[in-house]
Amino acid sequence: MLPNEALLRREVDGWKGMGDTVDVALLAAARKGGLAKENVPEHDRLIGRIPYEPDLKYAASFHQAEEDVRIFVKGAPETLIDMASRMDRDGEAVAIDRDSLLAQKEELAARGLRVLAFAEGRIARQPNGDYGHGHLVDLVFLGLAGMQDPLRPGVTEAIAACAGAGIEVAMVTGDDPRTASAIARDAGIPFEDDQVVTGHAVRDAEAKGESALDDLTRRARIYARVEPAQKLAIVLSLARNGHFVAVTGDGVNDAPALKHAHVGVAMGRKGTDVAKESADIIVTDDNFASIVAGIREGRVSYANIRKVVFLLVSTGAAEMVLFLLAIPLGMPLPLTAVQLLWLNLVTNGVQDVALAAEGAEGDELSYPPRSPREPIFNRVMLRRVLHSTIVMGVGGFGVFWWLLANGHTESEARNLLLLLFVLFENVQTFNSRSEHHSIFRQGLVRNPFLVVGVVGVQALHIAAMHVPVLSDTLGIAPVSPVQWSVLLLIAASLIVVMEIEKRWDKRMTKLP
Repeated sequence: MLPNEALLRREVDGWKGMGDTVDVALLAAARKGGLAKENVPEHDRLIGRIPYEPDLKYAASFHQAEEDVRIFVKGAPETLIDMASRMDRDGEAVAIDRDSLLAQKEELAARGLRVLAFAEGRIARQPNGDYGHGHLVDLVFLGLAGMQDPLRPGVTEAIAACAGAGIEVAMVTGDDPRTASAIARDAGIPFEDDQVVTGHAVRDAEAKGESALDDLTRRARIYARVEPAQKLAIVLSLARNGHFVAVTGDGVNDAPALKHAHVGVAMGRKGTDVAKESADIIVTDDNFASIVAGIREGRVSYANIRKVVFLLVSTGAAEMVLFLLAIPLGMPLPLTAVQLLWLNLVTNGVQDVALAAEGAEGDELSYPPRSPREPIFNRVMLRRVLHSTIVMGVGGFGVFWWLLANGHTESEARNLLLLLFVLFENVQTFNSRSEHHSIFRQGLVRNPFLVVGVVGVQALHIAAMHVPVLSDTLGIAPVSPVQWSVLLLIAASLIVVMEIEKRWDKRMTKLP
């Protein structure tokens, strides 16, 4: 209770703890045993303190006694066992049995418990009142405490989702290697025994140079008994190994690693202000599963951007090809200016907005991560834009040429060509809903706004054919059922081409 910097107080809605969670747990255990900080006798008042530091691996407090000074220490078992010369056995200080104590510690750690040790001692009062590490000698080892920090619900599933998404999870902790291994195993982090390394191994690798540290981090997955400064070294090494590194942390000592990682993720509840200011993202519920959910949403958003870009570029390129083919051959303009405005502002202007609201496809976490340097216009998109442009642009030009060659007037040919491009763009909207999956796998109810938008746009164009003012302005007119059927078949050819594209990409990349 005494070498403790946390606070525990009762409020209207129950007990509330402030400070380090381990310290809060110890205060709760002390209170259950009948000890409360506010009831500390005056003769045990605090006169000196050594705060806990990861480098020290212990905390100590010095208290005034009647004739001398009492010392209470808590910290890593190995550290306190070295400080002590005796141990408590049934209230009597006997010679310390270090091997037995370490064996007990290993037994607790193997069960996945975080193990703390406790010791006490007495020293003479110092005239200058200066108490420090040099006074922590000849201590009496009191015992061990094992604490369990249970995994939050959903963490195991989140780590499994990371594995499916090509995201490797590594644990960096100050806990004992056996404790870290047990927790990692319960969480579902895949690792072999030789992938568990300690801060001592990291220090040795650092002394040999960056290449030795990079070799270590290339295979390691669990880092135990790690010092705060080593966390930064591990992050920088992983980045040199080609990884895009995200780091989670909540303490002041985590700030350098959070700052130098590609993405720093601070804990919003128990995170310090320094950690939050150093991070790029703050997780308000301190839950690892929320990070994975954020990755999923990020992939959905990026995919939707690609969908909209693909739709706009492919349809715009098709219109450009249509004109580039017709004008050099001395043919009339395929579409008038007002018809182009109608096509781009009225019809195409609805589908892209609806497509941006496309929901998750459900398998976003089954694909490997993309390279941060990969442009939106990657090889796949460029090829699909090219093939779509050929089908729509060259196909539309062919229809326009055939209509003129077979006795249709320019007005009639433009009327049918405009309808064909409206159909093309509606079909391409549904093709754009998924970069990987068939158009026939996309449920219509997943994005009702898109379906309503496409149907509404098509209905608006049909209505424009029959409303005198609009039909005269746009230069369009109703078409026969036979012409509808032919244009629908031509527009459906775009589905065939895109379905072949998706099947080919799946086969080449072996995607699910």
